[in-house]
Amino acid sequence: MAMSKYMFEVSYTIHGVKGLLEGGGTARKKAVGELVSSLGGKLEGFYYAFGGADLYIIADLPDAAAATAMSLRIAAAGGGGISTTVLLDPTVVDEAAKRSTSYTPPGG
Repeated sequence: MAMSKYMFEVSYTIHGVKGLLEGGGTARKKAVGELVSSLGGKLEGFYYAFGGADLYIIADLPDAAAATAMSLRIAAAGGGGISTTVLLDPTVVDEAAKRSTSYTPPGG
């Protein structure tokens, strides 16, 4: 089964920061790895960061429903806000560029 790649950007709430201070970063990575695995996926990357987001997670997941389930589960826990981005392999862009389409632009 072909997997899709997703990037999750997490910004911690005060509740999430307290949990991180209590359990540490590797404990969070383990918990997220178990979540991804339970959805039939594979954790590819788990990185803490400075800037707009506190945490970046990259995961291969079987479908959009699995990615949505992951986002919902993390958000419902109250530890942080989450944003999900579908990551595209360059071959997908190649395929999209070759597809025949019918489109009239505004004013066209």
